[in-house]
Amino acid sequence: MVDQRERWTSRLGFILAAAGSAIGLGNLWKFPFITWDNEGGAFVYVYLVAIAIVGMPIMIAEVLIGRRTQKSPVGALRESFGPRWSWVGGLGVMTGFVLLSYYLIIAGWTLRYFVRCMDWSLNGFDASADLGAGFGAFVARGGIQILLAVIFMTATVWVVYRGIGRGIERVARVLMPTLLGILLLLLVSALSMEGAGEALSFIFEPDFSRLEPAGWLEALGHSFFTLSLGMGAMITYGSYLKRRESVVSAGAVVVVLDTVIAFIATVIMFSVIFSVPGMTEQVGKSTVGMLFITLPQLFYTVVPFGQVLAPLFYVLVAFAALTSTISLLEVVSSYLMDEKKMPRRQAVMICGGVILVVSALCGLSFGAWAPISTFVVIPGKPGLFSLLDHLVSNWFLPVGGFFITFGTGWLMSREETFAELIDERTPGWFHYGIWRVFIRYVAPLAVAGIIVAVIAGKDFS
Repeated sequence: MVDQRERWTSRLGFILAAAGSAIGLGNLWKFPFITWDNEGGAFVYVYLVAIAIVGMPIMIAEVLIGRRTQKSPVGALRESFGPRWSWVGGLGVMTGFVLLSYYLIIAGWTLRYFVRCMDWSLNGFDASADLGAGFGAFVARGGIQILLAVIFMTATVWVVYRGIGRGIERVARVLMPTLLGILLLLLVSALSMEGAGEALSFIFEPDFSRLEPAGWLEALGHSFFTLSLGMGAMITYGSYLKRRESVVSAGAVVVVLDTVIAFIATVIMFSVIFSVPGMTEQVGKSTVGMLFITLPQLFYTVVPFGQVLAPLFYVLVAFAALTSTISLLEVVSSYLMDEKKMPRRQAVMICGGVILVVSALCGLSFGAWAPISTFVVIPGKPGLFSLLDHLVSNWFLPVGGFFITFGTGWLMSREETFAELIDERTPGWFHYGIWRVFIRYVAPLAVAGIIVAVIAGKDFS
């Protein structure tokens, strides 16, 4: 039988698409915030260690499973670990479904702020405006939330509908270099500001006496969450990887790209913040506050050429969000394609439509519709949007990641994983024995630690 499964046309295509999946709002939004919240320095180095001993091994494991089985999460885990493990793949598909449902709303905000920045750049910025109150009024308008989600889902469906080579890979080859180019342009501008030196010191000079125990856990958690692990995205993308490509090289480059971009975004944001007297005390105590309230004001009052760079920044954020929504829709659609033998176009349209319905409800949960804005299942998490975010971040992703990691380390034989990772294309720095220790002991214990922390009351959402 001829293998009709779609393929990336090259290793670069996989790397750009997989990096696009990993590089999202977590890099440009959450990582700078948690670095700020944990006072930089020591937190950054703990995070880098966690990426090396937790994020990298799990990334390689997920790509390995996908390429070895050439199947999406449900079939891949069933074949790799046994028939009873299909539910772990199913959890990954459900995670992609739920995450995309509310992620579309946040992605839509990037479009709105791009339009606002274009207006400010052309017609002038009102420095006296209360951007916090404006943002609150904006999210309470359910109609505009739904419209922006529809626009973003339409773009996402269009890409995934066209398939791997003509859709996802082709778009990634355009979006990722553009994203990196905009980011480097912003970096050059940020480093020219007077606060750049202080920002770099804050980020890279460690003082472990200032790092609270919660910061160590935050670094560990983000090293896992930032790479799109635990929901089958990398298994799915790995299933389209040609067998002649090195799993280790491809996975490692994705991890490095994700990390570098997160650091560039952090340097940009902190250089701006440290350039304004008194701004370090005014940065909002939320990721939303930093991205949609503090930064717009700073672009137009402090940043050199901010009138040009502000719209570019929100284009950057929108592109990062789009590359992530594409991978999420592919995870969900691939389930129908592989398990239900549904044609790609039909699967994508059905999944996109159903997800959009749930997304619309999320868009109404900021006050536009009381029944889904005020109900409380988790204390302190009112509304549908907050509930879904809490479940995905604190339960679905860690649980899925734990079982994928445990299964790779303990249910796949040494011979099976060795054959997938070691060949003439494996980079010289990679040592299989070290990876196996990490994937059997270090990574499962680390992800289990995240779950224990959640049970004890830690919130990663």
